[in-house]
Amino acid sequence: MSRLLIPALLVGAALSLAPGPSLGAQAGSPAGPVPVANLTARRNALLARMGTGVAVLRSAEERDIESDYPQDSDFRQDNDFFYLTGLETPGSWLVLQARDSAPPRVILYLPARDTAQERWTGPKLGPGPEATALTGIDDVRPADKAESEIRGFAFTSGRRVLLKFGDKTVEDLYLRGLALNGPALKVEDLRPLLASQRLVKDDDEIRRMRRAAVISTDGHDAAIRRGVPGMWEYELEGILEGTFRYEGAERVGYPSIVGTGIDATVLHYDLSRRLTGPNDLVVMDAAAEFGYYTADVTRTFPINGKFSARQKALYELVLATQQAAMDSVHPGQLMGTLGRIARNYMKEHSGDLCAPKTCDVYFIHGLGHWIGMDVHDVGDYRTPLAPGMMFTIEPGIYIPAESIGIRIEDDFLVTDSGYEMLSRGAPRTVADIEQLMAEGARSRKKK
Repeated sequence: MSRLLIPALLVGAALSLAPGPSLGAQAGSPAGPVPVANLTARRNALLARMGTGVAVLRSAEERDIESDYPQDSDFRQDNDFFYLTGLETPGSWLVLQARDSAPPRVILYLPARDTAQERWTGPKLGPGPEATALTGIDDVRPADKAESEIRGFAFTSGRRVLLKFGDKTVEDLYLRGLALNGPALKVEDLRPLLASQRLVKDDDEIRRMRRAAVISTDGHDAAIRRGVPGMWEYELEGILEGTFRYEGAERVGYPSIVGTGIDATVLHYDLSRRLTGPNDLVVMDAAAEFGYYTADVTRTFPINGKFSARQKALYELVLATQQAAMDSVHPGQLMGTLGRIARNYMKEHSGDLCAPKTCDVYFIHGLGHWIGMDVHDVGDYRTPLAPGMMFTIEPGIYIPAESIGIRIEDDFLVTDSGYEMLSRGAPRTVADIEQLMAEGARSRKKK
């Protein structure tokens, strides 16, 4: 439908533009709003980490649907802004001011509502009590005051400003005015503080991640169950992503990877254009985003429903390598140590599978990474594991000369005693994968 027709269609319509109770905070999303207590605790924790200074964060902006080609929608909020406010409102600012001689202060700037524009876009959240109720921030001001006021805050906060380096909107604010209003300021990158804080997930983040993992594994189950030789890669991708959306994911966590045959040996292959052959292995690396948090799950299966002897031997080596790393997960462990454990295990148990080499030569990527609001989430990999952290373990073997690619990837939450596997719903063993595919084949015969 042309956008130019929308105003005419709305003439005379009984469209209410009054903001609802969760407007701007994932209104209507299956994930629901972030609890205010969590948002307040996150902001307080950041203020305590900051010491004296003023931190400035800017929301994401809407993309132009006429020129930017957005895939899912024209807007996704900046992760850090959402983490601290729970809001999806573009054109906004957040200021956290930590002062030596006064209590800390949090100020939220929101664009004023434009009821004429809202006939095109729907109701928006503006300054007022609704914003306070959703965020727990008492001081909410119009966004057109943000730039001039932020410049002033810097000089009452120890002349120390924390900005997200790389955010050109915020950096431009500093360059245009902050440095010109008085003595030199100490400008620091806010990202490391936020990254270390976001490494440990709170209860609402864990809830969202658990659901993202369940949706993701349901998608993998559906695709594996329906896989048959002669399918196009994009058909498998469609089953995956259709399941994600059906179960409440608003978008995929990253471009889905469905590689068969030689494509399975390309780590970030995402074209999904190949027709599957009768003896292909399929590598599916795809996951759902739920309420701004994404899982990251990979499964490998034989398109014909049965692993060959060689495919099985290589697959079980990858699976055992993953298990060796899993068995070493505990608070205090390091991601780098897990990686060395996995590589050593694969090397020592290769036998003659990859002769004259050992199979670890074909394990060409790292063992895992942090997950959360990004599929490769923020955080220093030198940080010891602690309860509440989440990461992947994903060993693999890729042999292009044989068109064999195998990767098994699961998502883990560190607990007090070890770990919880969030993605346990998708089959991992040879027997379980073959059984699921056999069930799918029997189901198709009955139709």
